[in-house]
Amino acid sequence: MKRIFTFILLGLCVNATAQTVNDVLRYGLEETQGSARFQAMGGAFGALGGDLSSLNINPAGSAVFSNNILTVSGGNYNRDNTAGFGPAGGTLEGLNAVELNQVGGVFVFKSTEGAAWNKLALGVNYDMVENFDDSYRIIGSNPNGIDTYFLNFAQGVPLGPLRVREGETVVDAYLDIGSSLGFADQQAFLGFQAGFIDPVDPDDDGNTDYFSNADYSTVNQDYIQSTNGYNSKFTLNFSGQYQESFYLGASLNFHSVLYERLTFLDESGYDAGSPIQSATFDSFLHTEGSGFSMQIGAIARLGDVVRIGGAYQSPTWYRLTDDFSQAANSDFADKNPNVTNINLGVINLFDTYTIKTPAKVTGSVALVFGPEGLLSFDYDYQDFSNAELRPASDANFASENAYMAEVLGGVSTYRLGGEYRIDRVSLRGGYRYQTSPYKEEGIWGDLEAYSGGIGYSWGPNRLDLSYSRSEQDVTEALYDGGLGDAFINRVNNYVTVGYTLNF
Repeated sequence: MKRIFTFILLGLCVNATAQTVNDVLRYGLEETQGSARFQAMGGAFGALGGDLSSLNINPAGSAVFSNNILTVSGGNYNRDNTAGFGPAGGTLEGLNAVELNQVGGVFVFKSTEGAAWNKLALGVNYDMVENFDDSYRIIGSNPNGIDTYFLNFAQGVPLGPLRVREGETVVDAYLDIGSSLGFADQQAFLGFQAGFIDPVDPDDDGNTDYFSNADYSTVNQDYIQSTNGYNSKFTLNFSGQYQESFYLGASLNFHSVLYERLTFLDESGYDAGSPIQSATFDSFLHTEGSGFSMQIGAIARLGDVVRIGGAYQSPTWYRLTDDFSQAANSDFADKNPNVTNINLGVINLFDTYTIKTPAKVTGSVALVFGPEGLLSFDYDYQDFSNAELRPASDANFASENAYMAEVLGGVSTYRLGGEYRIDRVSLRGGYRYQTSPYKEEGIWGDLEAYSGGIGYSWGPNRLDLSYSRSEQDVTEALYDGGLGDAFINRVNNYVTVGYTLNF
């Protein structure tokens, strides 16, 4: 008789940790979204200002405005992923979403004639930092089956706590392991109880060696990952213009985070004599939280043409809470015919934790050719080896922080943008290049993006349209602790429309 174990985790478990370098990079690397003009010029606004989204680069930019301004931008976000178990070929999955990129305004307060500070500005702005809507699928053969995941967690774990004691339910056992031993031992328990693995010595509670119940050289897998959510930012900005040529500003940034990830894995194609012939492993992660950072910046006009800028953004501190659920199923033939189905509902609710993403410094230069047009260049630097998961006193976080310090390095971002004006029409173009956060080549490739757009002004109004395209190759672990990697080619396309009103 077949024994089918199904775990659908829907209850409570604390003191488990599963946060990794992927979480740090998810919140630490920001896309260039924002206003249509900002996107069209590749985000190269550090020495220019004069755009609501330029506050993301240099908070002194709001003092460049000569009058009050309001900007609203929205558009279509498209992502195409080609994913496989190897770097060649794969399955193409596409996704489209309509979003509000940016909305905000700046209020300018001009000083009396002869004052040292010509004007002060107060800015408020909402920007979409990152859209997490995404999906990819992998169909193919893999030498690493689901059993590998559970074996990696189980080896070295004593058998005793993985048993369901007399008078105890499976739910009770799962909760007890989670609260006392943590996430890794929970996964060992899940694999053992679902029939993926068994102990070498089943009569010894001190047994720490396990073997797989699946026989195969390769297995057929169908893996789907779907994510949604956002990292948005509300900025409160203060700036001023000193005399004719110097602008100084500061910003407080308040982030709001929602991230959800749903994965499905179906597995078959085992050897004919394998005790397991089919299996599934699904999971759902829900993350919510907030973040905070500060910025200071300055812009200086050197004559009529040249402008230079510099800005510093503090580390961003994200305070997050996860809940996580799983479902595991195998058709392992058990000797006990009385156990045919196990259903349990437990949600793993992790303790609140903090992610500190690294500080960022920006240097900028721009050439402004009167009303005819401009060229602008920015350079950003972030050292991701300084990123941290906290509390650092947590042994798992300490280990992951040491790993990040070893494998992550500095990220350099180059942005180049230009604008050419013909009467009421503005033609724009941009280029962005961002280096990989990993020291080792081949884990993540560099990101390259091109953009362009057009603007039309009449009276106090301006309408802008932009298109941008970015591409990057990344390698992503299917699960922490096993099953190998997914090789993904990501192509992002943004079409954005913006409206600006001067008043």
